Amino acid sequence: METKTITIRVDAEVAQAYESASEEEKRKLDVLLNLKLREVTRNKRPIEEIMDEISHNAHNRGLTPEILDSILNEP
Repeated sequence: METKTITIRVDAEVAQAYESASEEEKRKLDVLLNLKLREVTRNKRPIEEIMDEISHNAHNRGLTPEILDSILNEP
């Protein structure tokens, strides 16, 4: 599969977490983002509906904002 680099605007905290991640963690995040972006761009559902679904699924799996912050801030 051919890949291409794009720029995505994120908040400073997310950027810092990504930049400080190991190469393996970055690779995993890249794959995850690629899959989600593919889903969003191929789907004809409104982006807000998809974002609500992702948030709902994360919440149902016990992912709180505090847990997410903790994961993103792991050394």
